[in-house]
Amino acid sequence: MQRKVIEFTNLLRKSGIRVSVAEGIDAFLALEELSIEDRGIFRDALRAAVVKRGDDIATFDDLFDLYWSGFYDNLRESFGQLGEQMGELDVDLEELMRQMAEMMGSLEGDVDLSELAKALLTQDLSALENLIRQAAEMAGTSRIENMLQIGFFSRRAGEQMDLEGAGGQLEALIARMEAAGMGSEAIEAMRQLVQKLLENMRRAVKNFVERELQTQNHDYMERFRKEMLQEKSFYHLTEAEIARMREVVNRLAQRIKNILSIRKKRLKRGKLDLHQTLRRNMAHGGIPFEVVYRHRRKDRPKLLILCDVSSSVANVSRFMLQFMYGLQEAFSKMRSYVFVSELGEVTSIFQGSEVSSAIEKALDGGDVINVYTRSNFGYAFHHFWKNHLSAIDDRTTVVILGDARNNYNDPKAWCLRDIHSKAKNVVWLNPESPSAWGFGDSVMDRYAPYCDIVEECRNLRQLSKIVDKIVL
Repeated sequence: MQRKVIEFTNLLRKSGIRVSVAEGIDAFLALEELSIEDRGIFRDALRAAVVKRGDDIATFDDLFDLYWSGFYDNLRESFGQLGEQMGELDVDLEELMRQMAEMMGSLEGDVDLSELAKALLTQDLSALENLIRQAAEMAGTSRIENMLQIGFFSRRAGEQMDLEGAGGQLEALIARMEAAGMGSEAIEAMRQLVQKLLENMRRAVKNFVERELQTQNHDYMERFRKEMLQEKSFYHLTEAEIARMREVVNRLAQRIKNILSIRKKRLKRGKLDLHQTLRRNMAHGGIPFEVVYRHRRKDRPKLLILCDVSSSVANVSRFMLQFMYGLQEAFSKMRSYVFVSELGEVTSIFQGSEVSSAIEKALDGGDVINVYTRSNFGYAFHHFWKNHLSAIDDRTTVVILGDARNNYNDPKAWCLRDIHSKAKNVVWLNPESPSAWGFGDSVMDRYAPYCDIVEECRNLRQLSKIVDKIVL
């Protein structure tokens, strides 16, 4: 049992659940005190010992069912349908099996059947389960990594147990029975039975390989979906996908926070001042007994975000606002604004509301702007220049999220020029392709000269690269 628990905890680790050695020992101790015959108690004891995060409970329960629920139940379900399948062919399975048993008794010693063929004929599910497990292990199914390999490993497992050979032996047995005088109807029913037995066995082998894939690579589909989401345009994200990406967005925000924290630690410690160290230790013959560090003023960064929430980029804005929400703890001071034509500050909404509520309020304009109007970047920038320019200093990073579609209004690029001159840097994230910038009503070409970084940002992979570029 301890070996099985160790294998199970290794599967949990492989699927992303952190299980320490001490927690594995706790599982052993818990099982010594509790009965493992009660499945519910057994599962709860293991879960209490090794699961620390609520988000991991679903993964634990899935893996528990896959690992601790015997494959025997799956086999019983598959072969339990055999009577119904034969009934559809107007064959009485019980009567046929009785006739086969009588005929095999009379031929005892004259037939040479493999263990698999005998288990199939007698429908010995325990023997079939052991044969499948042994064949799968010899086929190397523990190395399975994705769905495309299911067919390959199923065929290899079938070859290892010589399923086709067992089918040939059963056909030879039927021929012997026919020669011994069994009626033609019974012989035809036998052939149909053997065909169904082989079909069910192939299905059982495939089911076992699929279970092995789920067990060994439980998070494969989730990782696959995340990879797809990395490339999917923000324009086409569904509400469910945006919610699913919240964890990824939080990790991006945490990455920024960690990098800034490391920088603060380095600044606090200071940098070795080699020149001053050598001067101070001249009396010691140049041996640096006293080390001198050069300290710089701590750079406590500020962040100011201007987010376009017009209907043309509503889905992009929803995602970006979620990212903005996650950034709050990374900066000493963060101010957030939304605009379509009018501009309004939503900093207090982000600080005082839960993420979903904050995003919905921001997309509605936060009761400070009218979102049901046409985009006018120039008007919004001029409003900011006139009323909020004092919020920017040389420690402020200004991030602008928008497509720069200005509906042929005056872009007032000089407002962004003045913002750029005061800020530490200006970053513009545009969800449109660069090939569209400056065409039609796009004024991105007018704004780009006053930005330090201008990047296309239409999916999560691009956003991750931009985050690295900004903070590194």
